[in-house]
Amino acid sequence: MSNVHEYRMFKYFNRKFAVSDQSPPPDVKELFSSFADGAPAMSADQLLRFLHDHQLEPHYTAEDSARILQNVLQSRQQNDDAECDPPDGLTLDEFFRFLFLVDYNDPLKSQVHHDMNAPLSHYFIYTGHNSYLTGNQLSSDCSDVPIIKSLQRGVRVIELDLWPNSTKDDIDVVHGRTLTAPVSLIQCLKSIKEYAFVKSEYPVIITLEDHLTPFLQAKAAEMITQIFGDMLYYPQTDLVTEFPTPESVKGRILISTKPPKEYLESKQFKDSDSERESVDEGSASPCIIGEVEVDEKLNGSDLEEEGLTTRDKKPDQPSAFEYKRLITIHAGKPKGPVRDHLNIAGDVKRLSLSEQELERASASYGSDIVRFTQKNIIRVYPRGTRVTSSNYRPHIGWMYGAQMVAFNMQGHGKSLWYMQGMFRANGGCGYVKKPLFLIEEDPENKVFDPKRTSPVKTTLKVKVYMGNGWSTDFSKTYFDAFSPPDFYTKVCIVGVPADKANKKTKVIQDDWFPVWDEEFEFPLTVPELALLRIEVREYDKHEKDDFGGQTCLPISELKSGFRAIPLHDEKGEQLKSVKLLMRFQFT
Repeated sequence: MSNVHEYRMFKYFNRKFAVSDQSPPPDVKELFSSFADGAPAMSADQLLRFLHDHQLEPHYTAEDSARILQNVLQSRQQNDDAECDPPDGLTLDEFFRFLFLVDYNDPLKSQVHHDMNAPLSHYFIYTGHNSYLTGNQLSSDCSDVPIIKSLQRGVRVIELDLWPNSTKDDIDVVHGRTLTAPVSLIQCLKSIKEYAFVKSEYPVIITLEDHLTPFLQAKAAEMITQIFGDMLYYPQTDLVTEFPTPESVKGRILISTKPPKEYLESKQFKDSDSERESVDEGSASPCIIGEVEVDEKLNGSDLEEEGLTTRDKKPDQPSAFEYKRLITIHAGKPKGPVRDHLNIAGDVKRLSLSEQELERASASYGSDIVRFTQKNIIRVYPRGTRVTSSNYRPHIGWMYGAQMVAFNMQGHGKSLWYMQGMFRANGGCGYVKKPLFLIEEDPENKVFDPKRTSPVKTTLKVKVYMGNGWSTDFSKTYFDAFSPPDFYTKVCIVGVPADKANKKTKVIQDDWFPVWDEEFEFPLTVPELALLRIEVREYDKHEKDDFGGQTCLPISELKSGFRAIPLHDEKGEQLKSVKLLMRFQFT
């Protein structure tokens, strides 16, 4: 047990609680009496039995429970109004306060515990879209700051759009054909190196949207090699029939982009069977002229202004080779029907699809997509009309095994909450092992169909007892200028269509310390893909209900028993004090 945990608990128990704090609910009283064998205090051994038998936390030891009790006793001695002859154990009120300690009653495991020795295609990976944008998709600044923030949150896939700078002798990271202000590639690479592994030790993948000349591709290769050094991983052979495992490339950086040969082809070969991504996913299609990618609308005089002609020299092949050599995950965007590109033979690859392309394709041949993602990677990106940096529902990709569901991390809203919730799994390392049914075919050689209603696998019981912390984190007039807030809690399931559900508690009027004491049941057919969304709102009769905190939790990782649930703000930052006391049971 860490010293940090001990300090937090000591500080928590040493608080003088206000009269308006809640008292233990009936379920807690009953549980205390049961494990304390009817005595007025709970011993260290009885506390350990509670942690093992009710909370199903077998890793706690007798030393842990003794230390918890010792901290409580020390805190009690510091309190001026301590009893003259206090009991030698946890009182009911102290046990109740203990249940609010997230360090001991976290709803999720805090360590990596999935098998990390499978190919990368077997994992959902925390993926960013246009990771360099500070705001909207059309006019915000490009910067390394949102890249740093993403890495600090555990995002493992960073996207950079590479373009020649104004003098065509260096490389900018910028959202092409928009009013966004550029940032230099070298600055982005240096920040990635510095922050890549502050949150997670598992690999960072950089997806490059490359609009460079071969000369600048060679320059990019040199930058990447020099800045990352031994951190950079790339295959030793051109033939890659299986991706590396997260464990084998721990602490390494991988590059994913289309091979430079796509840029060596002239427009006359546009009908070849090569795959190349558009200039910017969701923007106008490019063509290839000489050695540089340009808009189809440019005419001859435009080309001359750009310093380009169709008679430009062929690119330097060794330079192209150096760039290609660094690519671990070869990428492409399909031209024509998606189904024609779901070939699972040969080298493994990454296929990029917009959210609309994936939805259309999954409606017609979802099983082919699932089979493709068993060995290959699909990256899903937001449609081009999401200029405000909004996001889509990530389950449209996860249900079909898509590993890289790319999101605008600088935004906020329910879709981003789902993304943050999914990647709270597996210790928040940014890699979540896909369920077995998305990795293997069943005994009848069939693949998973998320639209097919399956039998109920388990039922989740969720009991919402109470919440507190708003009076600390919010001003007294934040929710209502003249009275305490009227809180209620929404409890929702997000997952495959058959599991979708929305419930909410009653409204508790005029109370900073609401007590709901309500239970809900959720039958689940695919709990492996389900998220529990919890949101507190303050009821407003005349306007939109005020936001009071939210969190999303992966149901496949949810711990049974009494749990302290920290809530987050609308952007996903954890609120300092706001917590709910809840209980989870699987039947």
